Formats: sequence, C-alpha cells, structure tokens
Amino acid sequence: MHTVFRIDEVRKLDKKSPFYQVDLKLTSDDDQQLRQLTDRIREEVGGTGWYRLGQLLLKISQFDKAEELYKALLEQVSNDSDKAYIYHQLGWVKDDQGQYKEAASFYEMSLKIKRKTLPEGHPSLAPTYGNIGLVYKNMGDYSKALEFYEKSHQIYEKALPSNHPDLATSYNNIGQVYNSMGDYSKALEFYEKSHKIYEKALPSNHPDLATS
Repeated sequence: MHTVFRIDEVRKLDKKSPFYQVDLKLTSDDDQQLRQLTDRIREEVGGTGWYRLGQLLLKISQFDKAEELYKALLEQVSNDSDKAYIYHQLGWVKDDQGQYKEAASFYEMSLKIKRKTLPEGHPSLAPTYGNIGLVYKNMGDYSKALEFYEKSHQIYEKALPSNHPDLATSYNNIGQVYNSMGDYSKALEFYEKSHKIYEKALPSNHPDLATS
C-alpha cells in the first residue's frame, strides 16, 4: 500500500528523556483492515485526485485544511464547471465554520457561473439554491431563505417524481423557515406535505419518518 504504516509500538526511551521511540510496520497489499478502510472511503467520498481529498477533509471536519486546498485549486483551474464546483465547496466550508455571509457569497458565485452555462430550472441549480436558503436561514434572514428555498423547490417539483424523498426534504426545509418565523400554521402545512411523501417513499420503521 505504498507508504502506509501501522504503529507497532510506542515506548519512552528512558524515564528522564522527553523522547519516545515509535516502531512502524509497513503495510502490505493484502492487509484486510486497511483494504476495508480504503474501500469504505471510496464508497463515501466521491471525485478523484485533489477533489476527493477535499471531500474527505470536509467529511472529517478538517475545514481549515479543506479551505486551503480549494483556494489553491481555484488558482489552477480555468474552466467554469470546475470554478463553480470549487466555489460551492468553499461555501460548504464557510457554512460549517459558521461564517454565513462568506458562505452565501461563495454559493452565489457558484450559482452565477452555473446560470451562465445551464438553462433556468436545470436540476443542478436546485441544490445550490437550497444551500443558499439554508445559509440565510442560519443568519436569521427568513424572507431571503424562503426566496431561495422556493426557487429550489420549484425545480424539484418539475424534475422529480411526486413521491421523491428530495421533494419531501424540500417541503421540510420550507416548513422549518415558517416555524422559525413563528408562522406555525404554514409550518404545519409544509411539514404535513413532507410527511405524506415520506410515508409513501420510506419503510415504516425508517428514522426519517420518525423525525417527520
């Protein structure tokens, strides 16, 4: 497995010394535990090369390192598709760091590029609209959150089957905004729409159905 090592033993050189000796053991290609780990990473982390590393860093909450990587990649790419993706990922980083204004700015830069290359209403725009809506919700700007959640929802309604779980999630997101605004009757309306889809789409013992 190239230069992947196991830590075999760690021991202090002597009682007075601040130094430790670490014995390493080189892994082999038939190391089953390491093979299972790398297979699981491949399942959970998409992309290739540096983009896969960025996904992995986000997955393990290494946001500062992910930001450093994506900013370095941004200086190297030239095509709009890659730029839109990296801006989106930087928005994800900033959102997880609680820096919501910066997150909204990156998501909107990604959206601006996508709208130049994709027709209005393209399914690929829906997640970006939704992410921008989430950021504004986190900022407490509920009118802006609704604006972007509804744009996302309109795309999902046209692009997805009526019982698709993503459509249920979209209804739920809008319900959460109304709940935060204190408009409980509207919140209940959207929560119930979400719940009806979950009842059709999910097994009766699914955790998301319990949450709903």
